[in-house]
Amino acid sequence: MNSTIAVVGTGYVGLTTGAYLAHLGHVVTCADVVPDKVERLNRGELPILEAGLEELVREGLDGGRLSFVLGARSAVEEAEFVFLCVPTPQGDDGSADLTYVRDAATEIGPLLHPECIVINKSTVPVGSTRVVEEALGRDDVFVVSNPEFLREGSAVHDCLHPDRIVIGSDDQAVAMRVAELFERLRAPLVITDPASAETIKYASNAFLATKVSFVNALANVCEAVGADVREVVLGMGHDRRIGFEFLKPGPGWGGSCFPKDTRAMVRIAEDAGYDFGLLKGVITVNDEQYERMADKVERVLGDLFDGCRVAAWGLTFKARTDDLRDSPAIQVIRRLQARGADVRAYDPAVAEAVTPRGAHLDGIATSTDPYAVCEGADVLIVLTEWDEFRWLDFDKVAGLMAGARIVDTRNLLDAALLRRQGFTYVGVGRD
Repeated sequence: MNSTIAVVGTGYVGLTTGAYLAHLGHVVTCADVVPDKVERLNRGELPILEAGLEELVREGLDGGRLSFVLGARSAVEEAEFVFLCVPTPQGDDGSADLTYVRDAATEIGPLLHPECIVINKSTVPVGSTRVVEEALGRDDVFVVSNPEFLREGSAVHDCLHPDRIVIGSDDQAVAMRVAELFERLRAPLVITDPASAETIKYASNAFLATKVSFVNALANVCEAVGADVREVVLGMGHDRRIGFEFLKPGPGWGGSCFPKDTRAMVRIAEDAGYDFGLLKGVITVNDEQYERMADKVERVLGDLFDGCRVAAWGLTFKARTDDLRDSPAIQVIRRLQARGADVRAYDPAVAEAVTPRGAHLDGIATSTDPYAVCEGADVLIVLTEWDEFRWLDFDKVAGLMAGARIVDTRNLLDAALLRRQGFTYVGVGRD
């Protein structure tokens, strides 16, 4: 059954949600408050880099099932379902700021048809379903929690092949109406109460962050005892209870979700009277990892560090996205700059004429050429796992650099080959 859907907010979650729901056959209207953004989206021009999303948006536009409008009013008036996909930024105390959620619900409340279902897609703390109900001010509409589990870089795949669909509602019939929106996906369905649904999202990201912090801490142990973390993880991962996912050491975790959600989870626990010391430790290990990567650069240079020039490959928080939010790459660069290093950076997704996300790059010199940043550099540090870095001409790189030294924070490159080419190579968790 095809439904009429409104999506309030066209950020990363809202845009992806609207596009894939239109792909499933629903008629979707997405609302935003930025006129230029709405105009560009109606032309099929996307403000973010996400594999397959542009094709999905154009498919919806061409098929007449997807449109973008300015303001929520014209989007929600005819909608059977309204998805709230607005930002929930982290507050100063670590909690999620629900200002945008409340404002959106207050705006659309008087406009909704009776029996309409408002679906909270934004990542929100426990109890937010009630907050939305109060802001709507209606007793003839329903509010449901439906958290998203999208990975940047593979969001379209995750939408169309979800591990599970979680729906939180105190009304079974309402939950089943929402479930019907996704029936073509044939994914496992978890129907639960709103508080549990809201907690599932935070718990999932907190657990994944825990795995990454664990393997980063383990890599530090491997360096200390002379073990190779790659071999250790290989031996661990064959245990089906552990698996291989999220057990790759690196410069730390970041992005739009893990930093915000782990701190929010700590705050949720504190507000409920529980000291989530384990998760606090996960966050501390991550913060320390940034410093450890800067330490590697300083150690490989020794006395040459003072006034050194560093070439950095990678700025985004992970490959296959242009997202710079809470990027470990930028965190490490900032620490190198604070120690006096001159850093010049390249990333295939970040233009020299910086994008609207460029505020994250204030004070960082960038180039559109990976070789240009290497000219005169004392050391090259690899910070994001872009696959293209593997295939660059390292003889050319060595010829451009003042010193043939590489710190590979992703263990991306072929260490043996680079050493044969005359590089001093330092990885993470390996000799």
